[in-house]
Amino acid sequence: MSRHETSPTTVQPASNHRPNACCFCWCCCCSCSWNEDRERAWRASRETKLETIPNCEACTKPTPEEVQGWAQSFDKLMKSPAGRNVFREFLRTEYSEENMLFWLACEELKTECNKHTIDEKARMIYEDYISILSPKEVSLDSRVREVINRKMQEPSSHTFDDAQLQIYTLMHRDSYPRFLNSAIYKSLLQSISHSSSES
Repeated sequence: MSRHETSPTTVQPASNHRPNACCFCWCCCCSCSWNEDRERAWRASRETKLETIPNCEACTKPTPEEVQGWAQSFDKLMKSPAGRNVFREFLRTEYSEENMLFWLACEELKTECNKHTIDEKARMIYEDYISILSPKEVSLDSRVREVINRKMQEPSSHTFDDAQLQIYTLMHRDSYPRFLNSAIYKSLLQSISHSSSES
């Protein structure tokens, strides 16, 4: 696995400013009391201080039912912006956050229609996650790499589909079972259930 870097420039828009951050992002970007409780719980369960995640997705605080649903299927987890944020935090602890960043970058590329923008974003994704020179290189087999290298001659919004599926499968089979048993997920489940019962 590649070494973790914290500069996912291809995933989010240039502006990182979010007014009233805790209204939009419950996961880690602000210091409201709910987040402080979670951070204390995680610090107690980990030796190192949990750093905040740059450019996490804007989302609302999940319900206890939603958080429990993430344990039912990986698809439910990945379809939820809140779920992706928490899973991404877990991946950081395993130095494999680049898998989620690559997947998100591919999702963003699929929404593009402008040829120039597609070319530009495809090259950035290639340099950030496919190039063997990148510290954020994702783990892909040689067949998929060959397909990407051919497609990069004329990039499209689906240039990385095979690679994205391979990384999705890797996260599902490899990281997801450990995530469900992790202190991050268990403490979130406990914290949000406790918070819900108090209100």
